[in-house]
Amino acid sequence: MGAYVPRRILASIPTLLVIVTVAFFMMRIAPGGPFDHERALPAEIEKNVLAAYDLDQPLVLQYWDYLLGVSQGDFGPSFKYRDFTVAELLRTGFPASLKVGGLAIVLAVVVGITLGTLAALRQNTGFDYAVMATAMTGITIPNFVMAPLLTLIFGVYLSWLPVAGWNGGAPQNLILPVIALALPQIAYIARLTRGSMIEVLHTNYVRTARAKGLRERLVVVRHALKGALLPVVSYLGPATAQVVTGSVVIETIFGIPGIGRYFVQGALNRDYTLVMGTVIVFAVLIILLNLVVDLLYGLLDPKVKQR
Repeated sequence: MGAYVPRRILASIPTLLVIVTVAFFMMRIAPGGPFDHERALPAEIEKNVLAAYDLDQPLVLQYWDYLLGVSQGDFGPSFKYRDFTVAELLRTGFPASLKVGGLAIVLAVVVGITLGTLAALRQNTGFDYAVMATAMTGITIPNFVMAPLLTLIFGVYLSWLPVAGWNGGAPQNLILPVIALALPQIAYIARLTRGSMIEVLHTNYVRTARAKGLRERLVVVRHALKGALLPVVSYLGPATAQVVTGSVVIETIFGIPGIGRYFVQGALNRDYTLVMGTVIVFAVLIILLNLVVDLLYGLLDPKVKQR
């Protein structure tokens, strides 16, 4: 275990390099540029602007300079938010995305695993059918439909909660976006847990535990749940990265100043460095969370060894 983590981190460097390389050249090859929407500039001024951001250099040289900067933690200046660097924008937006996304994934794990386990224990009953029907509904209804419905019901009609605004991350401003972001994840986790739990409940070691006279709660919690959580843990790696890095739909509807909106605005504005910064953050989170998933596998299943 001691050598496993450093070895995995070193092995992830080439993967991260490929992601950065592909994203860099795709952004540069795409039609348009960061200053195309500006007023028509005289040729001399346009030349000076491009030189100021090193965009007049050959593409390979720009790529090399960017890699050197990233290796030192410098993501470069934003082409559109000209008073800020990309690192400053990410530091400003990431805490909001982390807070909303972290709460959403915790809610999804607790509710999803609970519902999936109860549905498996009551297989082919009315409760099981209700949970699975609700889960399918949660999967099929997208965020851009569910979020406005929540704001309409709880914010406009009932006036229980604010419909938008961050307010420093006040609890009343977090409830609706967290629920809207968590609902699809609850549905996926509940279905995964149910299917895996049904399979585990028919294994020999669970039958043996029941034959020893253990109470059903101990059989489920101590023996069956560990094995049933393996598919859920695999799903949670990329899902957590996706949720934590922010949903542009949720952040736009509820006015959350997270990095999800920065990514889309950067892509629309051809803000190369801002898009690259968010891609790198997302890639690093995916790599780290997949490492955490592998470590959790070793805790949940003794047969899995990290070497």
